Amino acid sequence: MSFNRWGREGNMRIWRKKANKKEQEVYITSEEQEQMWSVYMDVQRSQMEWERAHLLFQEARGQDQIDYAIYMLEAAERKYQMNLKQAKQLNLDGAHMQYLENKRESS
Repeated sequence: MSFNRWGREGNMRIWRKKANKKEQEVYITSEEQEQMWSVYMDVQRSQMEWERAHLLFQEARGQDQIDYAIYMLEAAERKYQMNLKQAKQLNLDGAHMQYLENKRESS
């Protein structure tokens, strides 16, 4: 048996919310797990890029720096929005993914 970031080969159990507000336990494949982690990490990275762009804007001095900071901030916001949209399409639960990441790091 091989091990992956979730501890063992096979399906990972994850909670997803349904439209009627009831939670249902769903099993997903290894490929879906990889896709979910990839999208989750993309969202995390793009959020950090947006935060850095925001700081760059706050610290900009002079018209050229301000123009550049606005350009970077708008690009970072757009990237973050695209990644959030992709996560939403996968019904990705960020809080649950964060819990799994913290659990994995502590073991």
